[in-house]
Amino acid sequence: MKKVMKVILLKNVQNLGMEGEVKEVAMGYARNFLFPQNLAEEATPEKMKTAAERMAKKAAMAESELAETEALVKKLEGQVIEIGAKASEEGTLYATVSAAKIAAAIKDKGFDVRKDQIDAKHIKEIGEHTVAVNLDHGLEAKITLIINPDKK
Repeated sequence: MKKVMKVILLKNVQNLGMEGEVKEVAMGYARNFLFPQNLAEEATPEKMKTAAERMAKKAAMAESELAETEALVKKLEGQVIEIGAKASEEGTLYATVSAAKIAAAIKDKGFDVRKDQIDAKHIKEIGEHTVAVNLDHGLEAKITLIINPDKK
């Protein structure tokens, strides 16, 4: 008969569970693998209470972050951002407008976004373009990007 024990996971463990979860595992697995690698600790009543408090605090923080992100989406949705770029007489840009440049223009309007959140295809023409801003928690806002030709 296999001896089992309850452990609290300190980190995500593939094929076992997520950080903070309480799991029943074989005693040998816990002592020989989980404990030495600081992936889990023995689930004593005090530690289980602490883990539950930590999980509740983490959930409250995630909920707060979600609310902040939802508020940002509402403010950002439909914003019009203008950027100047060098273009030919036909309206073709000499260089694509980068995500970093778009993020900087959005930041100038007072919104905190990173360049890796900008989902802009290769914009190579002046005019109006719809750009998606992929925010945390899987939320997205669409903005209108207007590319104006720089005066030479």
